[in-house]
Amino acid sequence: MTTQKRLKELTGGLGKPSKMPGLSYGLPAIHCKTGAKLAKIEGTPCFNCYALKGNYQYPSVAMAQAARLKAIDSDEWVDAMVEYIPLLTSKLKRPKYFRWHDSGDVQSRAHFLKIIAIAKALPDFKFWLPTQEREFVAGISTPDNLVVRVSGSKVNGRAPNFHNTSTVITALWALPPGGWECPAPKQKNYCGDCRACWDKTVRSVSYHEH
Repeated sequence: MTTQKRLKELTGGLGKPSKMPGLSYGLPAIHCKTGAKLAKIEGTPCFNCYALKGNYQYPSVAMAQAARLKAIDSDEWVDAMVEYIPLLTSKLKRPKYFRWHDSGDVQSRAHFLKIIAIAKALPDFKFWLPTQEREFVAGISTPDNLVVRVSGSKVNGRAPNFHNTSTVITALWALPPGGWECPAPKQKNYCGDCRACWDKTVRSVSYHEH
Protein backbone atom coordinates (compact mmCIF):
# COMPACT_ATOMS: atom_id res chain seq x y z
CA MET A 1 0.00 0.00 0.00
CA THR A 2 1.29 3.45 -0.94
CA THR A 3 1.71 5.89 1.92
CA GLN A 4 -0.70 8.80 2.24
CA LYS A 5 2.17 11.23 1.81
CA ARG A 6 3.22 9.61 -1.45
CA LEU A 7 -0.37 9.49 -2.73
CA LYS A 8 -0.68 13.22 -2.10
CA GLU A 9 2.52 13.78 -4.05
CA LEU A 10 1.29 11.68 -6.98
CA THR A 11 -2.14 13.34 -7.13
CA GLY A 12 -1.38 16.87 -5.98
CA GLY A 13 -3.83 16.38 -3.12
CA LEU A 14 -7.61 16.51 -2.88
CA GLY A 15 -9.90 19.41 -2.02
CA LYS A 16 -12.11 19.39 1.06
CA PRO A 17 -14.95 21.81 0.25
CA SER A 18 -17.05 22.70 3.25
CA LYS A 19 -20.14 23.33 1.11
CA MET A 20 -20.27 19.87 -0.45
CA PRO A 21 -20.62 16.41 1.08
CA GLY A 22 -17.45 14.77 -0.27
CA LEU A 23 -14.03 15.63 -1.63
CA SER A 24 -13.05 17.44 -4.82
CA TYR A 25 -10.25 18.00 -7.30
CA GLY A 26 -9.43 21.49 -8.55
CA LEU A 27 -7.19 22.71 -11.36
CA PRO A 28 -6.13 26.28 -12.18
CA ALA A 29 -9.05 28.08 -13.82
CA ILE A 30 -6.64 30.06 -15.99
CA HIS A 31 -5.86 26.79 -17.79
CA CYS A 32 -9.46 26.11 -18.81
CA LYS A 33 -9.52 25.62 -22.57
CA THR A 34 -13.01 26.96 -23.28
CA GLY A 35 -13.60 28.71 -19.96
CA ALA A 36 -10.58 30.99 -20.41
CA LYS A 37 -12.16 32.28 -23.63
CA LEU A 38 -15.61 32.65 -22.10
CA ALA A 39 -14.10 34.54 -19.15
CA LYS A 40 -13.49 37.45 -21.55
CA ILE A 41 -17.12 37.55 -22.73
CA GLU A 42 -19.72 39.34 -20.64
CA GLY A 43 -22.92 37.37 -20.14
CA THR A 44 -21.23 33.99 -19.81
CA PRO A 45 -20.97 32.01 -16.54
CA CYS A 46 -17.19 32.27 -16.76
CA PHE A 47 -17.08 36.07 -17.08
CA ASN A 48 -17.11 36.57 -13.31
CA CYS A 49 -15.58 33.20 -12.44
CA TYR A 50 -15.46 32.53 -8.70
CA ALA A 51 -12.34 30.38 -9.19
CA LEU A 52 -10.36 33.40 -10.41
CA LYS A 53 -10.83 35.39 -7.21
CA GLY A 54 -11.18 35.07 -3.44
CA ASN A 55 -9.66 32.09 -1.66
CA TYR A 56 -8.58 30.57 -4.96
CA GLN A 57 -5.91 33.27 -5.23
CA TYR A 58 -4.08 32.24 -2.09
CA PRO A 59 -0.54 31.03 -2.89
CA SER A 60 -1.12 27.68 -1.14
CA VAL A 61 -4.23 27.03 -3.26
CA ALA A 62 -2.49 28.06 -6.47
CA MET A 63 0.45 25.77 -5.70
CA ALA A 64 -1.84 22.80 -5.04
CA GLN A 65 -3.75 23.39 -8.27
CA ALA A 66 -0.53 23.63 -10.25
CA ALA A 67 0.66 20.36 -8.74
CA ARG A 68 -2.59 18.66 -9.78
CA LEU A 69 -2.34 20.02 -13.30
CA LYS A 70 1.08 18.45 -13.62
CA ALA A 71 -0.04 15.21 -11.93
CA ILE A 72 -2.82 14.38 -14.42
CA ASP A 73 -0.24 13.68 -17.13
CA SER A 74 1.53 11.05 -15.05
CA ASP A 75 1.07 7.35 -15.80
CA GLU A 76 0.68 6.85 -12.03
CA TRP A 77 -2.15 9.35 -11.60
CA VAL A 78 -5.13 7.02 -12.11
CA ASP A 79 -3.89 4.32 -9.74
CA ALA A 80 -2.93 6.93 -7.15
CA MET A 81 -6.36 8.57 -7.31
CA VAL A 82 -8.11 5.21 -7.05
CA GLU A 83 -6.20 4.55 -3.84
CA TYR A 84 -6.21 8.07 -2.40
CA ILE A 85 -9.90 8.99 -2.83
CA PRO A 86 -11.24 6.15 -0.61
CA LEU A 87 -8.39 6.56 1.87
CA LEU A 88 -8.96 10.26 2.50
CA THR A 89 -12.74 9.95 2.31
CA SER A 90 -12.66 7.34 5.08
CA LYS A 91 -10.14 9.24 7.18
CA LEU A 92 -12.17 12.46 7.03
CA LYS A 93 -15.45 10.53 7.44
CA ARG A 94 -16.94 12.08 4.32
CA PRO A 95 -19.77 10.59 2.23
CA LYS A 96 -18.73 8.83 -0.98
CA TYR A 97 -19.46 11.76 -3.26
CA PHE A 98 -16.75 13.40 -5.35
CA ARG A 99 -16.72 16.55 -7.46
CA TRP A 100 -14.38 16.92 -10.38
CA HIS A 101 -13.12 20.46 -10.76
CA ASP A 102 -14.45 22.87 -8.19
CA SER A 103 -12.08 25.02 -10.25
CA GLY A 104 -10.67 24.39 -13.70
CA ASP A 105 -11.92 21.88 -16.25
CA VAL A 106 -11.06 18.82 -18.34
CA GLN A 107 -7.80 19.39 -20.20
CA SER A 108 -8.09 16.84 -23.00
CA ARG A 109 -9.94 13.74 -24.16
CA ALA A 110 -7.13 11.64 -22.66
CA HIS A 111 -7.70 13.38 -19.32
CA PHE A 112 -11.43 12.61 -19.55
CA LEU A 113 -10.74 8.93 -20.25
CA LYS A 114 -8.60 8.80 -17.11
CA ILE A 115 -11.48 10.26 -15.09
CA ILE A 116 -13.74 7.55 -16.47
CA ALA A 117 -11.19 4.90 -15.49
CA ILE A 118 -11.15 6.23 -11.92
CA ALA A 119 -14.95 6.15 -11.71
CA LYS A 120 -15.07 2.58 -13.01
CA ALA A 121 -12.50 1.51 -10.42
CA LEU A 122 -14.54 3.07 -7.58
CA PRO A 123 -18.14 1.93 -8.21
CA ASP A 124 -19.19 2.73 -4.62
CA PHE A 125 -18.50 6.44 -5.20
CA LYS A 126 -20.68 8.99 -6.98
CA PHE A 127 -18.75 11.36 -9.26
CA TRP A 128 -19.96 14.66 -10.71
CA LEU A 129 -18.13 16.46 -13.50
CA PRO A 130 -19.36 19.88 -14.68
CA THR A 131 -17.66 20.96 -17.91
CA GLN A 132 -17.61 23.44 -20.77
CA GLU A 133 -15.40 21.12 -22.83
CA ARG A 134 -17.97 19.62 -25.17
CA GLU A 135 -15.48 18.23 -27.68
CA PHE A 136 -13.61 16.29 -24.99
CA VAL A 137 -16.67 14.51 -23.58
CA ALA A 138 -19.01 14.14 -26.56
CA GLY A 139 -19.70 10.64 -27.83
CA ILE A 140 -18.05 8.81 -24.92
CA SER A 141 -20.16 6.58 -22.68
CA THR A 142 -19.66 6.90 -18.95
CA PRO A 143 -20.32 4.55 -16.03
CA ASP A 144 -23.51 4.99 -14.01
CA ASN A 145 -21.60 6.53 -11.10
CA LEU A 146 -20.16 9.39 -13.19
CA VAL A 147 -22.49 12.27 -14.08
CA VAL A 148 -21.08 14.60 -16.71
CA ARG A 149 -23.00 17.88 -16.77
CA VAL A 150 -22.21 20.00 -19.81
CA SER A 151 -22.54 23.63 -18.78
CA GLY A 152 -24.50 26.29 -20.63
CA SER A 153 -22.38 29.02 -22.18
CA LYS A 154 -24.71 31.96 -21.44
CA VAL A 155 -26.26 33.18 -18.20
CA ASN A 156 -30.04 32.59 -18.47
CA GLY A 157 -29.40 30.71 -21.69
CA ARG A 158 -30.71 27.35 -22.88
CA ALA A 159 -29.34 24.10 -21.54
CA PRO A 160 -26.90 22.40 -23.98
CA ASN A 161 -28.04 19.44 -26.05
CA PHE A 162 -26.54 16.74 -23.82
CA HIS A 163 -28.09 14.12 -21.54
CA ASN A 164 -27.07 15.89 -18.33
CA THR A 165 -26.54 19.63 -18.19
CA SER A 166 -26.25 22.65 -15.96
CA THR A 167 -27.06 26.33 -16.40
CA VAL A 168 -26.49 29.57 -14.54
CA ILE A 169 -29.54 31.74 -13.97
CA THR A 170 -30.45 35.03 -12.32
CA ALA A 171 -34.17 34.33 -11.94
CA LEU A 172 -36.55 31.36 -12.01
CA TRP A 173 -37.98 32.34 -15.40
CA ALA A 174 -34.68 31.10 -16.88
CA LEU A 175 -34.94 27.65 -15.30
CA PRO A 176 -34.99 25.04 -18.12
CA PRO A 177 -38.22 23.02 -18.42
CA GLY A 178 -38.08 20.26 -15.83
CA GLY A 179 -34.83 21.65 -14.45
CA TRP A 180 -33.71 21.52 -10.83
CA GLU A 181 -32.94 24.73 -8.97
CA CYS A 182 -29.87 24.41 -6.76
CA PRO A 183 -31.09 25.00 -3.18
CA ALA A 184 -27.70 26.08 -1.80
CA PRO A 185 -28.47 29.85 -1.74
CA LYS A 186 -31.39 29.10 0.58
CA GLN A 187 -29.21 26.84 2.76
CA LYS A 188 -26.34 29.20 3.64
CA ASN A 189 -24.54 28.01 0.47
CA TYR A 190 -24.44 24.36 1.56
CA CYS A 191 -25.64 21.34 -0.40
CA GLY A 192 -27.37 20.01 2.69
CA ASP A 193 -29.21 16.81 1.80
CA CYS A 194 -29.38 17.66 -1.92
CA ARG A 195 -27.47 15.31 -4.26
CA ALA A 196 -29.06 16.38 -7.56
CA CYS A 197 -25.72 17.18 -9.20
CA TRP A 198 -24.64 13.54 -8.79
CA ASP A 199 -27.96 12.11 -9.99
CA LYS A 200 -28.18 11.11 -13.68
CA THR A 201 -31.98 11.11 -13.51
CA VAL A 202 -31.86 14.87 -12.92
CA ARG A 203 -31.37 16.10 -16.47
CA SER A 204 -30.51 19.73 -15.73
CA VAL A 205 -29.41 21.64 -12.63
CA SER A 206 -29.49 25.43 -12.50
CA TYR A 207 -27.30 27.51 -10.22
CA HIS A 208 -27.98 31.12 -9.32
CA GLU A 209 -25.24 33.45 -10.53
CA HIS A 210 -22.76 34.40 -7.82
